[in-house]
Amino acid sequence: MERMRKPYQGVWNIIRFNRHFYIFYVIVIVLLFFTIRSLWGGSLAAWVCVLISLPVGISLFISHWIYDRSNLYQLPWLDTLGIKPGDTLVNINAGFDETSNIIKNKYSGIHLEVFDFYNESRHTEPSISRARKAYPPYPGTRIISTSKIPLGDHVADFVFLILSAHEIRKEHERLEFFKEVHRVIKPEGSIVVVEHLRDSANFLAYTIGTFHFFSKNNWMLVFKKAGFKIENVMKTTAFISTFILKNNGTTA
Repeated sequence: MERMRKPYQGVWNIIRFNRHFYIFYVIVIVLLFFTIRSLWGGSLAAWVCVLISLPVGISLFISHWIYDRSNLYQLPWLDTLGIKPGDTLVNINAGFDETSNIIKNKYSGIHLEVFDFYNESRHTEPSISRARKAYPPYPGTRIISTSKIPLGDHVADFVFLILSAHEIRKEHERLEFFKEVHRVIKPEGSIVVVEHLRDSANFLAYTIGTFHFFSKNNWMLVFKKAGFKIENVMKTTAFISTFILKNNGTTA
């Protein structure tokens, strides 16, 4: 049975995995408060610090809504795929896997392959390194490169990329990776890509942090160049998009 998520697990993970940012932010606010108070009084200092804290507060509130209060980790799109016993499912993460146990426990008789493409020299997010230490990998997880998935041609019925593909920062590397996904997926198979987008909703939530994500147009271009077409797009709140992809009949 998969480990039950705690009520504030999502937002707490964000804070502890990105603690360098939050520690720096608190230090800046404290220094700013005492500086303004010494010059213009405590009332103004308090108001300025409240205003400066609002973006981070809003970000954490929305993150709690997404990761702790929505049905994101119920993976509602799974039931739309027609998964059956004997199917080969491939779940690919970027160093932090909260979904393989959910998938395995939801379906009996499937063959689940789990891969992790995280590379410290190429994917430099310190939060991922901390997440890897806090959460052990799914048993049997194999470390791979983004240029090679160790499977034969057209053997996977489904490939899942859940909040991981954006960690491939370079566009040519993302395209090479999705061409590898195209190689291993069966002609009738489905690929599921779950992502935040660089859009107005996520900018409201994360301000400049939104630039860590990619736009819908960018994803669509990569999908098309890799040989996929978008069959469906599902939303989990206004901040998470799930792309269901199919082979478009071309050779990537």
